[in-house]
Amino acid sequence: MRPSILKSSLWCRQAVARATVAMAMLLAAGCASYTARPIEPAATAAALEKRSLDDAGLQSFLAAARPQQAAANTASWDLSSLTLAALYFHPDLEISKARLALARAGVKTAGQLPNPTFTLDPTQHGVVVDPSPWTVGFLITFVLETAGKRDKRLEQARNLVDAARQDLATAGWQVRGGVRTGLLDLWAADGRHRLAVRRQAVQEQVVALLERRFGAGEASALDVARERIALGQARLALREAERQAADARARLATAVGVPLRAVEALRPAFAAFDDPLRTPDPAALSAGEMRRTALRARTDVLGLLAQYEAAQSALKLAIAKQYPDLSVGPGYAYDQGDNLYTFAVGTEVPILNQNQGPIAEAEARRGEAAARVVALQATVIGSIDRSLAAWQSAGRGLGTAEELVRAETLRRARIERAVRLGEADRLAGLTAELEQVVVEQARFEAIVQQREALAQIEDALQVPMFDADETSLKLPAPS
Repeated sequence: MRPSILKSSLWCRQAVARATVAMAMLLAAGCASYTARPIEPAATAAALEKRSLDDAGLQSFLAAARPQQAAANTASWDLSSLTLAALYFHPDLEISKARLALARAGVKTAGQLPNPTFTLDPTQHGVVVDPSPWTVGFLITFVLETAGKRDKRLEQARNLVDAARQDLATAGWQVRGGVRTGLLDLWAADGRHRLAVRRQAVQEQVVALLERRFGAGEASALDVARERIALGQARLALREAERQAADARARLATAVGVPLRAVEALRPAFAAFDDPLRTPDPAALSAGEMRRTALRARTDVLGLLAQYEAAQSALKLAIAKQYPDLSVGPGYAYDQGDNLYTFAVGTEVPILNQNQGPIAEAEARRGEAAARVVALQATVIGSIDRSLAAWQSAGRGLGTAEELVRAETLRRARIERAVRLGEADRLAGLTAELEQVVVEQARFEAIVQQREALAQIEDALQVPMFDADETSLKLPAPS
Protein backbone atom coordinates (compact mmCIF):
# COMPACT_ATOMS: atom_id res chain seq x y z
CA MET A 1 0.00 0.00 0.00
CA ARG A 2 1.30 3.39 -0.97
CA PRO A 3 2.33 5.91 1.78
CA SER A 4 -0.35 8.43 0.70
CA ILE A 5 -3.07 5.81 1.15
CA LEU A 6 -1.68 4.78 4.54
CA LYS A 7 -1.58 8.40 5.64
CA SER A 8 -5.14 9.11 4.59
CA SER A 9 -6.38 5.90 6.22
CA LEU A 10 -4.68 6.84 9.50
CA TRP A 11 -6.15 10.35 9.31
CA CYS A 12 -9.63 8.97 8.84
CA ARG A 13 -9.36 6.67 11.84
CA GLN A 14 -8.09 9.52 14.01
CA ALA A 15 -10.92 11.80 12.83
CA VAL A 16 -13.53 9.21 13.70
CA ALA A 17 -11.98 8.64 17.13
CA ARG A 18 -11.75 12.36 17.88
CA ALA A 19 -15.36 12.95 16.86
CA THR A 20 -16.56 10.04 18.95
CA VAL A 21 -14.61 11.19 22.02
CA ALA A 22 -15.84 14.78 21.60
CA MET A 23 -19.48 13.68 21.41
CA ALA A 24 -19.08 11.40 24.44
CA MET A 25 -17.54 14.22 26.49
CA LEU A 26 -20.29 16.62 25.42
CA LEU A 27 -23.02 14.19 26.46
CA ALA A 28 -21.33 13.32 29.75
CA ALA A 29 -20.99 16.98 30.70
CA GLY A 30 -24.76 17.51 30.76
CA CYS A 31 -25.81 14.24 32.37
CA ALA A 32 -27.33 14.02 35.83
CA SER A 33 -26.21 11.38 38.27
CA TYR A 34 -28.48 9.02 40.18
CA THR A 35 -28.53 9.04 43.96
CA ALA A 36 -30.35 6.19 45.65
CA ARG A 37 -32.78 7.11 48.41
CA PRO A 38 -34.10 3.84 49.81
CA ILE A 39 -37.09 3.89 52.14
CA GLU A 40 -36.78 1.90 55.32
CA PRO A 41 -40.30 1.28 56.68
CA ALA A 42 -38.96 0.73 60.19
CA ALA A 43 -37.10 4.04 60.15
CA THR A 44 -40.04 6.04 58.81
CA ALA A 45 -42.38 4.41 61.34
CA ALA A 46 -39.98 5.28 64.15
CA ALA A 47 -39.83 8.89 62.95
CA LEU A 48 -43.62 9.09 62.92
CA GLU A 49 -43.79 7.67 66.44
CA LYS A 50 -41.33 10.30 67.69
CA ARG A 51 -43.44 13.23 66.52
CA SER A 52 -44.49 15.59 69.27
CA LEU A 53 -46.11 18.99 69.65
CA ASP A 54 -42.94 20.01 71.50
CA ASP A 55 -40.89 19.53 68.32
CA ALA A 56 -38.39 22.36 67.93
CA GLY A 57 -39.07 22.66 64.21
CA LEU A 58 -42.80 22.97 64.88
CA GLN A 59 -42.21 25.67 67.47
CA SER A 60 -40.13 27.65 64.98
CA PHE A 61 -42.85 27.20 62.36
CA LEU A 62 -45.50 28.45 64.80
CA ALA A 63 -43.38 31.42 65.77
CA ALA A 64 -42.93 32.37 62.11
CA ALA A 65 -46.63 31.86 61.30
CA ARG A 66 -47.92 33.65 64.40
CA PRO A 67 -45.25 36.16 65.39
CA GLN A 68 -47.64 37.91 67.77
CA GLN A 69 -47.58 34.85 70.01
CA ALA A 70 -44.65 33.13 71.66
CA ALA A 71 -44.88 29.64 70.23
CA ALA A 72 -42.39 28.24 72.71
CA ASN A 73 -44.67 29.30 75.57
CA THR A 74 -47.84 27.73 74.19
CA ALA A 75 -49.76 26.71 77.30
CA SER A 76 -52.78 25.45 75.41
CA TRP A 77 -53.58 24.60 71.84
CA ASP A 78 -56.47 26.24 70.01
CA LEU A 79 -57.91 25.56 66.57
CA SER A 80 -55.46 27.88 64.79
CA SER A 81 -52.32 26.48 66.42
CA LEU A 82 -53.43 22.88 65.93
CA THR A 83 -54.19 23.63 62.29
CA LEU A 84 -50.67 25.00 61.87
CA ALA A 85 -49.28 21.90 63.54
CA ALA A 86 -51.24 19.75 61.08
CA LEU A 87 -49.91 21.80 58.16
CA TYR A 88 -46.42 21.11 59.51
CA PHE A 89 -46.86 17.38 60.14
CA HIS A 90 -49.63 15.96 57.96
CA PRO A 91 -48.37 13.52 55.29
CA ASP A 92 -51.15 14.35 52.82
CA LEU A 93 -49.61 17.78 52.31
CA GLU A 94 -46.30 16.19 51.40
CA ILE A 95 -48.07 14.31 48.61
CA SER A 96 -49.59 17.54 47.30
CA LYS A 97 -46.23 19.29 47.56
CA ALA A 98 -44.63 16.48 45.56
CA ARG A 99 -47.30 16.83 42.88
CA LEU A 100 -46.64 20.56 42.71
CA ALA A 101 -42.91 19.89 42.34
CA LEU A 102 -43.72 17.42 39.56
CA ALA A 103 -45.85 20.01 37.77
CA ARG A 104 -43.08 22.60 38.04
CA ALA A 105 -40.63 20.09 36.61
CA GLY A 106 -43.09 19.69 33.74
CA VAL A 107 -42.62 23.37 32.91
CA LYS A 108 -38.90 22.74 32.53
CA THR A 109 -39.62 19.75 30.30
CA ALA A 110 -42.09 21.71 28.19
CA GLY A 111 -39.61 24.50 27.66
CA GLN A 112 -36.77 22.29 26.45
CA LEU A 113 -35.67 22.65 22.86
CA PRO A 114 -35.20 19.45 20.84
CA ASN A 115 -31.60 18.27 20.88
CA PRO A 116 -29.79 18.19 17.55
CA THR A 117 -28.75 14.84 16.17
CA PHE A 118 -25.20 14.05 15.10
CA THR A 119 -24.71 11.43 12.43
CA LEU A 120 -21.23 10.08 11.65
CA ASP A 121 -20.92 7.89 8.55
CA PRO A 122 -17.39 6.60 7.88
CA THR A 123 -17.12 4.32 4.83
CA GLN A 124 -14.12 2.42 3.41
CA HIS A 125 -14.32 1.53 -0.24
CA GLY A 126 -13.30 -1.93 -1.25
CA VAL A 127 -11.29 -0.63 -4.18
CA VAL A 128 -8.06 1.16 -3.48
CA VAL A 129 -8.48 4.70 -4.65
CA ASP A 130 -5.90 7.40 -4.82
CA PRO A 131 -5.57 9.51 -2.72
CA SER A 132 -7.86 7.71 -0.15
CA PRO A 133 -10.27 4.77 -0.03
CA TRP A 134 -12.24 6.46 2.76
CA THR A 135 -15.40 8.51 2.80
CA VAL A 136 -16.01 10.16 6.17
CA GLY A 137 -19.06 12.33 6.65
CA PHE A 138 -21.12 13.76 9.45
CA LEU A 139 -24.44 15.56 9.62
CA ILE A 140 -25.84 17.71 12.44
CA THR A 141 -29.61 17.93 12.28
CA PHE A 142 -31.63 20.58 14.11
CA VAL A 143 -35.38 20.34 14.60
CA LEU A 144 -37.27 23.59 14.07
CA GLU A 145 -40.69 23.40 15.73
CA THR A 146 -43.47 25.13 13.86
CA ALA A 147 -46.89 26.57 14.78
CA GLY A 148 -45.75 27.68 18.25
CA LYS A 149 -45.69 24.17 19.70
CA ARG A 150 -43.19 25.05 22.41
CA ASP A 151 -45.26 28.02 23.61
CA LYS A 152 -48.37 25.85 23.75
CA ARG A 153 -46.53 23.17 25.72
CA LEU A 154 -45.37 25.80 28.19
CA GLU A 155 -48.89 27.18 28.47
CA GLN A 156 -50.25 23.74 29.27
CA ALA A 157 -47.51 23.03 31.81
CA ARG A 158 -48.05 26.36 33.58
CA ASN A 159 -51.77 25.71 33.82
CA LEU A 160 -51.00 22.35 35.38
CA VAL A 161 -48.77 24.12 37.91
CA ASP A 162 -51.67 26.40 38.79
CA ALA A 163 -53.90 23.35 39.19
CA ALA A 164 -51.33 21.63 41.44
CA ARG A 165 -50.98 24.79 43.52
CA GLN A 166 -54.75 24.91 44.05
CA ASP A 167 -54.76 21.21 44.89
CA LEU A 168 -52.19 21.91 47.58
CA ALA A 169 -54.42 24.64 49.00
CA THR A 170 -57.39 22.23 48.87
CA ALA A 171 -55.36 19.65 50.78
CA GLY A 172 -54.63 22.34 53.37
CA TRP A 173 -58.34 23.03 53.77
CA GLN A 174 -59.06 19.33 54.14
CA VAL A 175 -56.39 19.07 56.81
CA ARG A 176 -57.91 22.03 58.63
CA GLY A 177 -61.34 20.42 58.38
CA GLY A 178 -60.04 17.23 59.96
CA VAL A 179 -58.47 19.16 62.83
CA ARG A 180 -61.61 21.23 63.35
CA THR A 181 -63.85 18.15 63.35
CA GLY A 182 -61.63 16.31 65.83
CA LEU A 183 -61.39 19.32 68.13
CA LEU A 184 -65.13 20.01 67.82
CA ASP A 185 -65.94 16.42 68.74
CA LEU A 186 -63.56 16.65 71.69
CA TRP A 187 -65.27 19.86 72.81
CA ALA A 188 -68.70 18.20 72.49
CA ALA A 189 -67.56 15.14 74.44
CA ASP A 190 -66.08 17.38 77.14
CA GLY A 191 -69.37 19.25 77.52
CA ARG A 192 -71.39 16.03 77.57
CA HIS A 193 -69.04 14.62 80.19
CA ARG A 194 -69.46 17.63 82.48
CA LEU A 195 -73.26 17.47 82.25
CA ALA A 196 -73.27 13.69 82.66
CA VAL A 197 -71.18 13.96 85.84
CA ARG A 198 -73.57 16.57 87.18
CA ARG A 199 -76.63 14.50 86.31
CA GLN A 200 -75.15 11.37 87.86
CA ALA A 201 -74.36 13.23 91.09
CA VAL A 202 -77.93 14.53 91.39
CA GLN A 203 -79.38 11.15 90.46
CA GLU A 204 -77.29 9.46 93.13
CA GLN A 205 -78.71 11.85 95.73
CA VAL A 206 -82.25 11.08 94.55
CA VAL A 207 -81.65 7.31 94.77
CA ALA A 208 -80.05 7.59 98.21
CA LEU A 209 -82.95 9.67 99.51
CA LEU A 210 -85.58 7.28 98.12
CA GLU A 211 -83.75 4.26 99.53
CA ARG A 212 -83.82 5.82 102.98
CA ARG A 213 -87.51 6.55 102.58
CA PHE A 214 -88.13 3.02 101.33
CA GLY A 215 -86.40 1.66 104.43
CA ALA A 216 -88.69 3.83 106.51
CA GLY A 217 -91.73 2.68 104.55
CA GLU A 218 -92.27 6.13 103.02
CA ALA A 219 -91.51 5.21 99.39
CA SER A 220 -92.48 2.36 97.14
CA ALA A 221 -90.13 -0.16 95.61
CA LEU A 222 -91.30 0.95 92.19
CA ASP A 223 -90.15 4.52 92.83
CA VAL A 224 -86.75 3.29 93.98
CA ALA A 225 -86.39 0.95 90.98
CA ARG A 226 -87.30 3.69 88.55
CA GLU A 227 -84.66 6.04 89.93
CA ARG A 228 -82.05 3.25 90.03
CA ILE A 229 -82.68 2.63 86.35
CA ALA A 230 -82.26 6.35 85.70
CA LEU A 231 -78.99 6.27 87.67
CA GLY A 232 -77.75 3.36 85.57
CA GLN A 233 -78.58 5.30 82.42
CA ALA A 234 -76.71 8.32 83.78
CA ARG A 235 -73.64 6.18 84.45
CA LEU A 236 -73.81 4.69 80.96
CA ALA A 237 -74.08 8.21 79.50
CA LEU A 238 -70.96 9.18 81.45
CA ARG A 239 -69.04 6.19 80.09
CA GLU A 240 -70.24 7.04 76.57
CA ALA A 241 -69.00 10.62 76.95
CA GLU A 242 -65.62 9.27 78.05
CA ARG A 243 -65.54 6.94 75.04
CA GLN A 244 -66.41 9.82 72.72
CA ALA A 245 -63.65 11.94 74.22
CA ALA A 246 -61.07 9.17 73.74
CA ASP A 247 -62.20 8.59 70.16
CA ALA A 248 -62.17 12.32 69.39
CA ARG A 249 -58.67 12.68 70.84
CA ALA A 250 -57.44 9.80 68.67
CA ARG A 251 -59.00 11.32 65.56
CA LEU A 252 -57.53 14.69 66.45
CA ALA A 253 -54.07 13.11 66.65
CA THR A 254 -54.59 11.54 63.23
CA ALA A 255 -55.78 14.86 61.79
CA VAL A 256 -52.71 16.66 63.14
CA GLY A 257 -50.39 13.90 61.95
CA VAL A 258 -48.92 12.90 65.31
CA PRO A 259 -49.26 9.74 67.42
CA LEU A 260 -51.96 9.57 70.07
CA ARG A 261 -49.50 9.94 72.92
CA ALA A 262 -48.63 13.42 71.58
CA VAL A 263 -52.16 14.67 72.34
CA GLU A 264 -53.04 12.55 75.38
CA ALA A 265 -51.84 15.28 77.74
CA LEU A 266 -52.97 18.06 75.42
CA ARG A 267 -54.84 20.95 77.00
CA PRO A 268 -56.97 22.18 74.11
CA ALA A 269 -58.54 25.63 74.10
CA PHE A 270 -62.20 25.52 73.07
CA ALA A 271 -62.85 29.25 72.75
CA ALA A 272 -63.48 28.90 69.01
CA PHE A 273 -66.46 26.63 69.73
CA ASP A 274 -67.62 28.25 72.95
CA ASP A 275 -68.10 31.58 71.19
CA PRO A 276 -67.90 31.34 67.39
CA LEU A 277 -68.63 34.34 65.17
CA ARG A 278 -67.74 36.70 67.98
CA THR A 279 -67.89 39.74 65.71
CA PRO A 280 -71.17 39.37 63.81
CA ASP A 281 -71.59 41.51 60.72
CA PRO A 282 -74.98 43.26 60.55
CA ALA A 283 -74.74 43.24 56.74
CA ALA A 284 -74.88 39.46 56.52
CA LEU A 285 -74.46 37.90 53.13
CA SER A 286 -77.37 36.18 51.47
CA ALA A 287 -77.35 32.55 50.38
CA GLY A 288 -76.88 33.69 46.77
CA GLU A 289 -73.85 35.75 47.72
CA MET A 290 -72.42 32.78 49.58
CA ARG A 291 -72.79 30.61 46.50
CA ARG A 292 -71.09 33.19 44.31
CA THR A 293 -68.29 33.61 46.85
CA ALA A 294 -67.70 29.85 47.02
CA LEU A 295 -67.81 29.37 43.25
CA ARG A 296 -65.25 32.13 42.79
CA ALA A 297 -62.90 31.39 45.65
CA ARG A 298 -62.97 27.67 46.51
CA THR A 299 -59.57 26.19 45.78
CA ASP A 300 -60.94 22.97 44.29
CA VAL A 301 -63.06 25.00 41.84
CA LEU A 302 -60.01 27.08 40.91
CA GLY A 303 -57.98 23.90 40.53
CA LEU A 304 -60.48 22.36 38.11
CA LEU A 305 -60.62 25.62 36.16
CA ALA A 306 -56.83 25.48 35.84
CA GLN A 307 -57.09 21.88 34.65
CA TYR A 308 -59.66 22.96 32.08
CA GLU A 309 -57.27 25.64 30.81
CA ALA A 310 -54.57 22.99 30.61
CA ALA A 311 -56.94 20.83 28.55
CA GLN A 312 -57.53 23.79 26.23
CA SER A 313 -53.79 24.24 25.84
CA ALA A 314 -53.43 20.53 25.10
CA LEU A 315 -56.04 20.85 22.35
CA LYS A 316 -54.21 23.80 20.84
CA LEU A 317 -50.99 21.79 20.93
CA ALA A 318 -52.65 18.83 19.23
CA ILE A 319 -53.98 21.11 16.49
CA ALA A 320 -50.54 22.68 16.05
CA LYS A 321 -49.05 19.20 15.56
CA GLN A 322 -50.94 19.02 12.27
CA TYR A 323 -48.12 21.11 10.92
CA PRO A 324 -44.90 19.11 10.65
CA ASP A 325 -41.64 20.33 12.08
CA LEU A 326 -38.64 21.10 9.92
CA SER A 327 -35.31 19.31 10.17
CA VAL A 328 -32.29 21.24 8.93
CA GLY A 329 -28.76 20.02 9.08
CA PRO A 330 -25.39 21.22 7.83
CA GLY A 331 -23.01 18.44 6.98
CA TYR A 332 -19.50 17.72 5.82
CA ALA A 333 -17.96 14.76 4.04
CA TYR A 334 -14.40 13.87 3.16
CA ASP A 335 -14.98 11.75 0.09
CA GLN A 336 -11.86 10.06 -1.24
CA GLY A 337 -9.81 13.21 -1.08
CA ASP A 338 -12.57 15.71 -1.80
CA ASN A 339 -14.14 18.05 0.80
CA LEU A 340 -17.93 18.11 0.41
CA TYR A 341 -20.30 20.46 2.27
CA THR A 342 -24.02 19.72 2.48
CA PHE A 343 -27.16 21.30 3.86
CA ALA A 344 -30.17 19.01 4.32
CA VAL A 345 -33.78 20.07 4.87
CA GLY A 346 -36.43 17.52 5.84
CA THR A 347 -39.95 17.33 7.13
CA GLU A 348 -42.66 14.82 7.86
CA VAL A 349 -45.14 14.36 5.01
CA PRO A 350 -48.67 14.34 6.54
CA ILE A 351 -50.43 12.31 3.88
CA LEU A 352 -51.59 9.34 5.98
CA ASN A 353 -52.95 11.34 8.91
CA GLN A 354 -53.19 14.94 10.03
CA ASN A 355 -53.06 14.17 13.77
CA GLN A 356 -56.83 13.64 13.81
CA GLY A 357 -56.71 11.02 16.56
CA PRO A 358 -54.82 13.10 19.15
CA ILE A 359 -56.99 16.12 18.30
CA ALA A 360 -60.15 14.11 18.96
CA GLU A 361 -58.70 12.84 22.25
CA ALA A 362 -57.77 16.38 23.30
CA GLU A 363 -61.26 17.62 22.48
CA ALA A 364 -62.77 14.80 24.55
CA ARG A 365 -60.47 15.60 27.49
CA ARG A 366 -61.48 19.24 27.30
CA GLY A 367 -65.14 18.20 27.40
CA GLU A 368 -64.46 15.98 30.39
CA ALA A 369 -62.67 18.83 32.20
CA ALA A 370 -65.61 21.15 31.53
CA ALA A 371 -68.08 18.55 32.83
CA ARG A 372 -66.01 18.13 36.01
CA VAL A 373 -66.11 21.88 36.64
CA VAL A 374 -69.90 22.00 36.25
CA ALA A 375 -70.36 18.89 38.41
CA LEU A 376 -68.23 20.36 41.19
CA GLN A 377 -70.14 23.64 41.03
CA ALA A 378 -73.42 21.74 41.39
CA THR A 379 -71.99 19.85 44.37
CA VAL A 380 -70.83 23.09 45.98
CA ILE A 381 -74.22 24.74 45.54
CA GLY A 382 -75.94 21.70 47.01
CA SER A 383 -73.60 21.57 49.99
CA ILE A 384 -74.14 25.29 50.69
CA ASP A 385 -77.91 24.89 50.56
CA ARG A 386 -77.82 21.85 52.84
CA SER A 387 -75.47 23.46 55.33
CA LEU A 388 -77.55 26.65 55.44
CA ALA A 389 -80.70 24.61 56.00
CA ALA A 390 -78.96 22.76 58.83
CA TRP A 391 -77.79 26.09 60.29
CA GLN A 392 -81.29 27.55 60.21
CA SER A 393 -82.83 24.40 61.71
CA ALA A 394 -80.18 24.16 64.42
CA GLY A 395 -80.73 27.82 65.26
CA ARG A 396 -84.45 27.27 65.72
CA GLY A 397 -83.79 24.18 67.84
CA LEU A 398 -81.35 26.12 70.00
CA GLY A 399 -83.89 28.89 70.46
CA THR A 400 -86.46 26.39 71.72
CA ALA A 401 -83.92 24.80 74.05
CA GLU A 402 -82.99 28.21 75.46
CA GLU A 403 -86.66 28.88 76.23
CA LEU A 404 -86.96 25.54 78.02
CA VAL A 405 -83.86 26.25 80.09
CA ARG A 406 -85.16 29.69 81.07
CA ALA A 407 -88.54 28.25 82.05
CA GLU A 408 -86.96 25.42 84.02
CA THR A 409 -84.60 27.85 85.78
CA LEU A 410 -87.56 29.91 86.98
CA ARG A 411 -89.45 26.79 88.06
CA ARG A 412 -86.45 25.47 89.97
CA ALA A 413 -86.01 28.82 91.72
CA ARG A 414 -89.64 28.68 92.88
CA ILE A 415 -89.25 25.11 94.15
CA GLU A 416 -86.01 25.89 95.98
CA ARG A 417 -87.73 28.83 97.65
CA ALA A 418 -90.54 26.52 98.69
CA VAL A 419 -87.99 24.05 100.09
CA ARG A 420 -86.35 26.80 102.12
CA LEU A 421 -89.74 27.87 103.48
CA GLY A 422 -90.63 24.29 104.32
CA GLU A 423 -93.44 24.15 101.79
CA ALA A 424 -91.75 21.35 99.78
CA ASP A 425 -89.41 18.51 100.71
CA ARG A 426 -85.82 17.92 99.62
CA LEU A 427 -86.87 15.39 96.98
CA ALA A 428 -88.79 18.12 95.15
CA GLY A 429 -85.65 20.27 95.08
CA LEU A 430 -83.50 17.40 93.78
CA THR A 431 -86.09 16.55 91.15
CA ALA A 432 -86.17 20.16 89.98
CA GLU A 433 -82.36 20.22 89.77
CA LEU A 434 -82.39 16.95 87.84
CA GLU A 435 -84.95 18.29 85.38
CA GLN A 436 -82.83 21.38 84.81
CA VAL A 437 -79.76 19.26 84.08
CA VAL A 438 -81.81 17.31 81.53
CA VAL A 439 -82.96 20.46 79.70
CA GLU A 440 -79.41 21.83 79.84
CA GLN A 441 -78.22 18.62 78.20
CA ALA A 442 -80.83 19.13 75.49
CA ARG A 443 -79.64 22.72 75.02
CA PHE A 444 -76.05 21.59 74.76
CA GLU A 445 -76.96 19.05 72.08
CA ALA A 446 -78.69 21.87 70.17
CA ILE A 447 -75.52 23.95 70.49
CA VAL A 448 -73.46 21.02 69.19
CA GLN A 449 -75.79 20.68 66.20
CA GLN A 450 -75.42 24.39 65.47
CA ARG A 451 -71.63 24.17 65.65
CA GLU A 452 -71.67 21.14 63.34
CA ALA A 453 -73.84 23.06 60.88
CA LEU A 454 -71.37 25.93 61.07
CA ALA A 455 -68.58 23.45 60.31
CA GLN A 456 -70.51 22.28 57.24
CA ILE A 457 -70.77 25.88 56.06
CA GLU A 458 -67.06 26.39 56.64
CA ASP A 459 -66.32 23.35 54.47
CA ALA A 460 -68.76 24.47 51.79
CA LEU A 461 -67.39 28.01 51.59
CA GLN A 462 -63.75 27.31 52.50
CA VAL A 463 -63.88 30.34 54.76
CA PRO A 464 -62.81 30.21 58.46
CA MET A 465 -65.90 30.49 60.65
CA PHE A 466 -64.55 29.54 64.08
CA ASP A 467 -61.39 31.65 64.36
CA ALA A 468 -62.30 35.09 65.63
CA ASP A 469 -59.20 36.63 64.08
CA GLU A 470 -59.73 34.95 60.70
CA THR A 471 -63.49 35.15 60.17
CA SER A 472 -64.24 37.11 57.01
CA LEU A 473 -67.75 35.93 56.18
CA LYS A 474 -70.76 36.02 58.48
CA LEU A 475 -73.95 34.06 58.42
CA PRO A 476 -77.53 35.23 58.38
CA ALA A 477 -79.31 34.81 61.69
CA PRO A 478 -81.59 31.78 62.01
CA SER A 479 -85.14 32.50 60.89
